[in-house]
Amino acid sequence: MPVPLTIKEDEVSVTAIRAQGAGGQNVNKVSSAIHLRFDIPASSLPDDVKERLLCLHDSRITQDGVLILKAQQHRTQDMNRLDAFARLHELVNSVATPPRVRRATKPTRASKVRRLEGKSQRSGIKATRGKAGLHD
Repeated sequence: MPVPLTIKEDEVSVTAIRAQGAGGQNVNKVSSAIHLRFDIPASSLPDDVKERLLCLHDSRITQDGVLILKAQQHRTQDMNRLDAFARLHELVNSVATPPRVRRATKPTRASKVRRLEGKSQRSGIKATRGKAGLHD
């Protein structure tokens, strides 16, 4: 298990904004939601991790390579800040390990036999279908 990558706090821009949705007066007057911006190309992450992050088909990553996370699950700004950082670390650590290289292998003789038996069995089932008296 590789060591989790660390992200420097000065590489992350955190802004407090007003949350959306239900919550009444608290939502309308308190900026408890967190908008976190992380510039992937300008970060101190290893180049291979940056490349894998930028290759993710994630709508939260802009064309410029900036990851934008919005956290508004909790009532307090501190909890939303912790949630945003946790999600950022989770995303970065998910691509931290390089994908395993696939080695092409040949199917075994037994698997070939099983496949052909299954095909002939299915063929027999389909051959029995149809109108009566056609094959007589």
